This record gives sequence, structure tokens and C-alpha cells, in this order.
Amino acid sequence: MRTTALLADRRFLQHDTGPHHPECPARLEVLCDLFDGPAYAGFPRIAPREATQEELRRVHAQDHVAQVAASAGRRETWFDGDTPASAGSFEAALLAAGGALAMADAICSREVDNGFAAVRPPGHHAEEDRPMGFCLFNNAAVVARHLVAARGLSRVLVVDWDVHHGNGTQRTFYDSKEVLFVSTHQYPFYPGTGASAECGRGGGAGYNLNVPMPAGAGNAEYLAAFRELVLPVARRFEPEFVLVSAGFDAHRADPLASINLDEQAFAAMTDALQEVADESANGRLMLLLEGGYDLQALVASVAACVQGLSRPGRFEAPDGELTSWGRLSRDAMRRHWRLD
Repeated sequence: MRTTALLADRRFLQHDTGPHHPECPARLEVLCDLFDGPAYAGFPRIAPREATQEELRRVHAQDHVAQVAASAGRRETWFDGDTPASAGSFEAALLAAGGALAMADAICSREVDNGFAAVRPPGHHAEEDRPMGFCLFNNAAVVARHLVAARGLSRVLVVDWDVHHGNGTQRTFYDSKEVLFVSTHQYPFYPGTGASAECGRGGGAGYNLNVPMPAGAGNAEYLAAFRELVLPVARRFEPEFVLVSAGFDAHRADPLASINLDEQAFAAMTDALQEVADESANGRLMLLLEGGYDLQALVASVAACVQGLSRPGRFEAPDGELTSWGRLSRDAMRRHWRLD
């Protein structure tokens, strides 16, 4: 058994998006209830803290941080047509980014082996200079920069399996070889980025892997992509820490997209990435909540992932082939990683 930490805090409910927004407080409330259940009584808990200005500004421009801070105390602020804030959203966003940092530090310090951080608001669409797509601060990017700048790591793997492409995370690290960014996502779809040919730039060429998925793709297509493309690239990179932007809106029950995964697929992808972490990162693996808008599917998927984190398992991919876009992704990455 591994020592798997959990993080969820009802202060994240202060980010009040209203009764009809998909990224609603109930998403976090059901996960707090899950983690408060008897099945998780023995799991260590990480308490969130607020991210500092210095930590946020490793990723975000000062004007971006100030723009989000200006929403504090205001009944309603809209950064774009999808991205609202309420009076408590700034505090919740500071706790989300800081909570993710606290868990990453606990894993790096070997206080725990791995962990699942259920935070909100989510982060992977937030860019250097603007909130977007339900996201205020880019929690995953803040953690990855912290691991390099404060923890001295030189190879951080960020895998984003949210159904939407993590444009903000890609943009942050597009020129960097210290962070390998891998994204599986429905394509074409919001936010419009994430084509196979987007492989990085300059010193970061080859350190950005997009695996677009057509609407209707399911377990076989995703797990084939992990077997044939994601795992070979990840293993050649030899990461020192594995960080997952764990969105669950690729679940077949989710109302916002058209991918057909089930909770067993998320568990299998967790097993795959734990194998990578065990091989080169001393087991250091952290899952960080992004999307997922069907509450029942969200709870089942998170529970499956936490079980995968805490109990040794072996990645097994069913028979399946790469999609045509997956083959394009493999071709685009072949010269960088000598893929067979």
C-alpha cells in the first residue's frame, strides 16, 4: 500500500458561480463528502494554504493577478462569457493554487507517496495574462514552475487528460524542455488549440505532445494512445515528478463533451502514470482536479483514481489502435523521441 494524501476543503465553495453554471460548488461538495466517508478515514490530509504573489507570478502577469484580486468582495465579476467570479472567488483561487503547492511539497518531502488534490476553481485554461474557460489561476502550471524554481527539479511531466485542451499550460511551457506537457483531448473542440503539430518551440521543441481524440472515442482509443505514445515518450523523458491535470469531463456521462470513457479508464491511466513515476520519480505522482460536470461520474472516477494511487496496480491496455490523429502525433514526435 502507498501513502496517498487527499486534499479537499469546503472553503473552495466560496467560489460561487451560481446555480446554473457547469463549474458549480456542488462539484467540490460531493468530493468533500466522498473523502469524509469511512473508506478514506486512514488517508493523510493536506491542508491548503494561500499561494503567494511570488508563486503566482512565476506563471501569471502582475496585471492578471491584480484583475482576479479586484473581484474580491464584489458580488459578481465576469472575465469572459464562461468565467465568473464572486466575492469569495479570489480567496478560493489562492487556496486552490496554494493547496496544490502544499501537496506537491508534501510529496517531494516524502511525507506521503502521492496524492489527489480536489481543488477549485480549476486552472488549465488560465493563461499568463487572462482567466478563461472557468479558470482563474493555472494551478498545474504554478506547481510545475514551483517544482523547477523552488525544488530544483529539471524534468517535470504534466499530463492533462481533461476533455478540453490545456491551452494555458501549453502556452506556459511551450519553449521549455524542463516541463514535458502531454494532453489528450477532444478535437476540434474548445478552446481550439491542441493539434498534433503543436510540439513546442525553440528549446522546447519536442517537449509538447498533443494527442487529439475524435468525438466518440472511448477506453480503447485512449488506452492505446497511452500504450503506444504517451508512455514511450514519458519514459524517455525520465521525469522526476509526474503531475496530472485530472479532468473527468471525458467521462461518457459528462454533459459538456462527446468522449466515452468510464471510471475504469481513469484508473488505468492512473496506473500507467504511477508506473512511470515509480521508474524515474521515486513514485512521486499527484493528481489535480480540473473539469468533470456530472456529479455521479465525477465521484466514481475520483474514487477509482484514488484507489489506483493507494494500491499497487499494473497498467493493462485493451486491444486497440491509435486513431488517425494519434498516428499524426506519433509521427510529429518520432524525431524527438526516436519512437519505433
